[in-house]
Amino acid sequence: MKTTTHLAIAALALAASGAQAADAVIASPDGRVELRIADNGSQFSISRRGEAVIAPSPLGLELDGQPLGALTLESRQDVAEDRVIPLVATKAATARDHYRGATLTFREAGAGRRLFIDARAYDDGVAFRYRLEDTGPVKLRGERTAFVPAGDPSCLVTPSDGSHEQSFERLRVSQLKPGVAYDVPVVCATPSGRTHYAITQAHLKGYTGASLRQEGNALRLHLSGVPGRAGPAFVSTAGLTTAWRAVMLADQAGKLIESHLVGNLNPAPQGDFSWVKPGKAAWDWWSGPLVGMKADMGAYKRFIDFAAESGFPYYLIDVNWAWGPSGCCDAHPETDITRPAKGIDMAELARYAEAKGVGLLLWAHWVHVDARMDEVLDTYVRWGIKGVKVDFMNRDDQQVVDFYERIAAATAKRKLLLDLHGAYVPAGLQRTYPNYITQEGVLGAEWNKMDRRITPQHNLTLPYTRMLVGPIDYTPGGFRNATPQGFEVRELMPQTQTTRGQALAMYVVYDSPLQMVSDDPSSYRGEPGFDFIKRVPTAWDETRFISGEPGQDIVLARRQGKTWYLGAMTGDQARTQKVSLGFLPPGTWRATIWQDGEVVRELRRTQRKVTREDVLSLSLATAGGAAVVLEPLPLP
Repeated sequence: MKTTTHLAIAALALAASGAQAADAVIASPDGRVELRIADNGSQFSISRRGEAVIAPSPLGLELDGQPLGALTLESRQDVAEDRVIPLVATKAATARDHYRGATLTFREAGAGRRLFIDARAYDDGVAFRYRLEDTGPVKLRGERTAFVPAGDPSCLVTPSDGSHEQSFERLRVSQLKPGVAYDVPVVCATPSGRTHYAITQAHLKGYTGASLRQEGNALRLHLSGVPGRAGPAFVSTAGLTTAWRAVMLADQAGKLIESHLVGNLNPAPQGDFSWVKPGKAAWDWWSGPLVGMKADMGAYKRFIDFAAESGFPYYLIDVNWAWGPSGCCDAHPETDITRPAKGIDMAELARYAEAKGVGLLLWAHWVHVDARMDEVLDTYVRWGIKGVKVDFMNRDDQQVVDFYERIAAATAKRKLLLDLHGAYVPAGLQRTYPNYITQEGVLGAEWNKMDRRITPQHNLTLPYTRMLVGPIDYTPGGFRNATPQGFEVRELMPQTQTTRGQALAMYVVYDSPLQMVSDDPSSYRGEPGFDFIKRVPTAWDETRFISGEPGQDIVLARRQGKTWYLGAMTGDQARTQKVSLGFLPPGTWRATIWQDGEVVRELRRTQRKVTREDVLSLSLATAGGAAVVLEPLPLP
């Protein structure tokens, strides 16, 4: 049940005499987190439990043409919120949105223009944004916003590129390269280690994306401009509301996984999304060629049959199904995505799939979709398609942010699922449009076909970084497992650098309500562990971080209904993972355990009765993992 309390606490009008005002302090509901904003709007700082997290850091906008002059705090309007938001197809059934906030109104000397800063303090983070209520266009060169981490912390960072598919590395802020754009989230810890935090953004609607660059001891925000468009990075038709600048906070790096902060900074969905059905999908591209896949009714029906036999609700038909030429990354002008390739009857294929309980998803290049969005999507609905995977935007500027909003709304209107690839890092749009069910923007398993970057350490870094802000279409499920030393890069029928146990654990650890089962059907038949993949859910009622350190290991527990699922992964070191079951309710439970065997593709499957007093001992090989299902047993 949804409960909402929204209380405007006070409106404070400062004296017009020009008396010096105090800095504005917004404290979290538990009083442990404070966001402090200077009385002239020039800087902010963040502390938690009395410890500095972000030292005094610049605030402000860089307007094109007529910059804002000196500001003074004119008024403050406080607000408190505590509500429970029902969620659809994600990592939990509900999210608590609980904060104290304020809108600070700053007035410009002389000209009298006003800058509004909306600020919020949650128990697990802070956020702020800027607003201008102009009636005319606003041209913005950039923001003055920067983050000055207290001390010189060690942070997990990744360079920002078009597809947001780069590796993370751990560097101190002083070691970052000036001029290099770093992606969000940037994940750090205070020098004491008592607070771990992630700097990110939320709710980009009507705005543009951003990256962070080192300037001295600061991480300076840089807005993404439209390629080939000279002048300001952002132009509005009237007024301005920026994205939220957010800092997630927790005692441990893994506890950030549980946070709903990014979603809570986005509007709730409007309308009924109960039709959104999470689940797993068979997929044809990962095991096939990079380019040149042949459109073939028989091959498509083979994957449909596999999905039906396995109980998967979807099959994703990737590139080359459409009429005309189609390459890897560019939108060929002669390709027509409203017509299937010669010999393909898409409507008949959809009927064949539906008769077997399988829905079809189609791949398309975003340029082809953007050119005639309504016609394309209406055609797919007429065929009986259940969702689209749209690819290769590879940008996060104002135009592409607008495309995300339009495609999310257009697919929601037609009850189509949406999966974006070549995508920027999530900023919470999934909260507003739950049919936007997953996305890429991650260096995922597809790169096993091309290079060696999908290392055990990389796999153990993603849950603590990219996954903090939204679902990741990493595309797990590779069953041609190899040791890192024995791994070979190959385009067809690729390998992975993990054990079979880690392949299973990814389905619990990696958050993706639409989850690929990426390998060829022949790779799964009769193979150990496929029984777990067939039964593991993709959306959850509760998520709990149990233990782990970035790049080294993780144990994550997720619940659907009364059944709990555990995923345990390790990186470059084999380990015996001790897992306390204290998170379970009282009673007796049946634990079904899949853990690494003697060789990389072997599993040991065992069952035992356990209670919340027990500690599981899981044997994880190098680059290994384990998966556990915990089911309550009836009372005797």
